[in-house]
Amino acid sequence: MNTILVPIDFSEHSEYALKTAAKLAKKHNAEVLVLHMLEMATVALNATDELLGQQVIYFMKLAEQKFEAFLDKPYLKDLKITPIIKHFKVFSEVNDVAKAHNADIIIMGSHGTNGIQEMFVGSNTERVVRNAEIPVLVVKNSEVDINFDVIVLACDLTEESIQPYLNTRKMFEEIVSKIYIVHVNLPNENFKSTVELEEMAANFFTKAEKSLSRMEDMHFISDYTIDEGILNFSTQYGADLIVMPTHGRTGLAHFFQGSVGEDVVNHANLPVLTIKM
Repeated sequence: MNTILVPIDFSEHSEYALKTAAKLAKKHNAEVLVLHMLEMATVALNATDELLGQQVIYFMKLAEQKFEAFLDKPYLKDLKITPIIKHFKVFSEVNDVAKAHNADIIIMGSHGTNGIQEMFVGSNTERVVRNAEIPVLVVKNSEVDINFDVIVLACDLTEESIQPYLNTRKMFEEIVSKIYIVHVNLPNENFKSTVELEEMAANFFTKAEKSLSRMEDMHFISDYTIDEGILNFSTQYGADLIVMPTHGRTGLAHFFQGSVGEDVVNHANLPVLTIKM
């Protein structure tokens, strides 16, 4: 891990993300890119070029002042910190910045159990995740243990899930003591019998690993919703991190239809890492 991107709005929750990024940066000797997107879209709609230019200069200077104060933290000492300011709040730009700087991960802060607040209101979190081509880590508090000894990886056992599974293994193979692969079986038209689930898992690991040696890490959970199953399992097994695969074109895919990913982010007290399929 060489480069970490942290979008901020100068709130308490974006500082949670910054603290987590600082811990990872110290561990991996990585650079931290701190990104702020200005609130100028509404002004731009009715502004002349001259007025818009004046507005940009004013808000840029204001953001620079806020940056200086926000980044004046003891935990950032001796780290390579690069502040970046964008003129408009366009969430696809987070991925553009990540690509331009070859970032390895995006870290965002989240507000409790009521959803993403401040910079990431409503569906904006999913917009960032949907556009991100690299993993996105969402944190809830400032005391995140970055060792991630126990990880729960949600999996629908499709071929699309193989690469996120392999990416998760590769990302944490040096530090993780245990990765639990979890499939939630729902009481609806998609319900599968134990035999069917075991056949799906065997096919998945045969394609992913060319063996069934990881079958012992596979767990089938029955619950009323996918997010409840993932969260209940994570609590029961003392997870440090939940990993959710996502689909770039349509947001949350297949096993993660609707707002499952957002529900997990909203209701989990744990950090949640999304990995693009």
